Amino acid sequence: MVKTLLVDADHGYRQAERKAARYFDLLNKQVVEQAHVPALTSAIQLWKRTRIRRPAWRSMLAWQSKRPHAGDGYRYIQWLQRNGKLDDYLERSVSYMFMRDLGKSVSSSNTQAKIKRTAADIKRWLQNSAASGGNLELISLASLYRWAQKESVETTIIWAIDKLKHVAAHIPEGMSAEHAQRKLIKIIVGVVLHALEEMNGDELPAERARRLDEAIRLGYCYGLTYPFIDDLLDAQVLTDHEKTLYSQMIRTTLLTGTVPAMGEWKGMNRLLLQFAQSELREAFSYIKRHQPPKKQALFFEQAFVFFHAQELDRAKDLSDASYSNEDLYVPIILKSASSRLLARSILAASHDEEFEQHTFYYGIYNQLADDFADMETDKASGAVTPYTYYLTHRDQRPDLINPYELYWTVIFHLIQHVYRDDGKACEVILDRAINGLRRCKERIGSEEYGRLMKQFAFGGSAFHRLLQQMVDKAENVDFFDKLLRDRLVGMLRDDQSLKQEFHDTVHAAREQINESLPITKTEGLLPMKELLIDAANYSLAGDGKRLRPVMTWFMGVQYYGLTASSIVPLWRSLEYMHTASLIFDDLPTQDNASMRRGRLALHQVHNSATAELTGLLLIQRSTQEQASLEFDAETVLALIQYSAQAAEEMCAGQAMDLASKGRALTLDQLNAICFHKTGLAFEAALIMPAILARASKQEIAVLKAYAYHTGIAFQIKDDLLDQEGEAQVLGKPVMQDSANNTSTFVTVLGQEDARKQMWSHYCLAVEALGQLPRRCDFLRLVLDYMINRER
Repeated sequence: MVKTLLVDADHGYRQAERKAARYFDLLNKQVVEQAHVPALTSAIQLWKRTRIRRPAWRSMLAWQSKRPHAGDGYRYIQWLQRNGKLDDYLERSVSYMFMRDLGKSVSSSNTQAKIKRTAADIKRWLQNSAASGGNLELISLASLYRWAQKESVETTIIWAIDKLKHVAAHIPEGMSAEHAQRKLIKIIVGVVLHALEEMNGDELPAERARRLDEAIRLGYCYGLTYPFIDDLLDAQVLTDHEKTLYSQMIRTTLLTGTVPAMGEWKGMNRLLLQFAQSELREAFSYIKRHQPPKKQALFFEQAFVFFHAQELDRAKDLSDASYSNEDLYVPIILKSASSRLLARSILAASHDEEFEQHTFYYGIYNQLADDFADMETDKASGAVTPYTYYLTHRDQRPDLINPYELYWTVIFHLIQHVYRDDGKACEVILDRAINGLRRCKERIGSEEYGRLMKQFAFGGSAFHRLLQQMVDKAENVDFFDKLLRDRLVGMLRDDQSLKQEFHDTVHAAREQINESLPITKTEGLLPMKELLIDAANYSLAGDGKRLRPVMTWFMGVQYYGLTASSIVPLWRSLEYMHTASLIFDDLPTQDNASMRRGRLALHQVHNSATAELTGLLLIQRSTQEQASLEFDAETVLALIQYSAQAAEEMCAGQAMDLASKGRALTLDQLNAICFHKTGLAFEAALIMPAILARASKQEIAVLKAYAYHTGIAFQIKDDLLDQEGEAQVLGKPVMQDSANNTSTFVTVLGQEDARKQMWSHYCLAVEALGQLPRRCDFLRLVLDYMINRER
């Protein structure tokens, strides 16, 4: 069956190509005539009056010594605030976003008012974040979820977070999961910006939330094309045959609006391609459902132009010296403009002539800046960009346009012909250009940067010196979005290394803990005591997560600097107490569970009486271990007293839980039971090493707040897994809560609201961590593990 075509591929692409060719001819003519050099010189001379100051040498040295690096997060933001530069910094950054992403002229009073409001909102957010805890990150899951709560799109953000993790988990070796996530986030943010711009501020909260929900989901659907079309076809992951078949599938999708069935794919990449096809099918179906029929053709036509331009670029071979300037630049103009046009058209937004014109002319400016920044990577991989091609063939091809000169020609064209010499637009564009050169110089070093500039220098020595003087001396050319980008890249990169470090730490700690847990049997034991010890070791040997003793190990050894050998009795005592509580929980008189830690519960192996006595034995062993700690007597007594009080409260929590069976509980009652049953166990794992380290009362209070919210988040995840998980993965039966007629967060709130509660407590726990005197990534990763675990 032949599918109906939505797009006339040849006509649409030829029309776009002619427009791009005319723009390139215009730029090429300006390069030939060299009118851009004197015009740019005048513009830069005027601009530098506000960007180069001449303080006395003493004050200059003092200023340089105090100024943090522009990418240094809150320290740099705080420095800007102290020096009265924050408002200008944020307004400059927001102005650039309005120009680049929204295609706005920043000269209009309406746009200026929006820029000031947006900058003020960002400033308030920064100030509130700083006030709530100095260790908070500029970008974090907690801050994202707090925004989602404010906008009533929590469910959407939970969905998006899950999708991002799902995509990252399927990025193959040879591609970057961090890069894929960053591009997806960037596209989602771009679509959300357009959705916000489309609103007039009079929408009811429910309508605003609906439109934001749609924008986030559409942004993901569009953004998915980057990792699973563009990046996948660029990477050396698929075979040539697979690339051909996959490209044909994408082409058919864009022409018909429907992802075709894959058919019989074979080879080692079959599962990857099946996943990509499944995700793209879901994404394109969602796009079609949320666009009026009249708008669908426009979106898919623009998407086809983008894809085909990418395909033309992808097919180029760096060793082929025959490409014309038009071959190099026309596809770039098309794909750079199309990527921004798609971010708006996917919303089926109203026609905006200003946006379309500005976006068309502006795109190549960003693309040439990006290609300049990625030059080393592109050349190493053999990718054809104007820069790599020029450096490879310029000696044999004097007709090739210098891409760096074309970049400045585009700047000249934007300033003079697109933005009509508007002072604010000129200032922002030049700020951005100089900032890009400065970042390049910092990244590759002065010597390598100097060599690079010699290869690209144009316009005479005077103009070249002027540019380099600006790179070295201009002030106030930094941008907030660059800071956020650097922090996001760092967060995604560090997240992977921290997760690996976390897993290594947990693995090492679990090995030490597991080796130390078995209770040894001495000669001459009574047969029944020997039986109880065997029963205790059976329960201890199960495939437990050991999360509580691992947290104790980390806090004691890594955070407080205690020796591992000195706190062995402490982590033993915690696991003995925890295992005893599980034995009691599983009894027929309590939760009546048949499986624990992937094996039969202890009362199933022996009997209830033996299980009860084994639990009591482990409790006594726990106290013995605490009493054997080789710290001063006062500290050990304080620890034992705290432990006894915590155990007493946990018993009360279990009694509350048992008494609640068959009753409908309120959320407050659930929270109370959860704290006493679960939160206190996490609290003890943190507070007991803190007591041994003589931590302050304030620090202990912070750890208690963290433990409280972590315990509830952990329990909510347990309740969700009981509804959604698999018994084989969990190591215990599922749907036990329903079978026991037990009120849980899921039964009280429903799955969706339970997830919201889990994320809310996640945020509160993260915010508590921000109050610690020292950063503790491990405890943040414990949180991440808890809400993402499958068992």
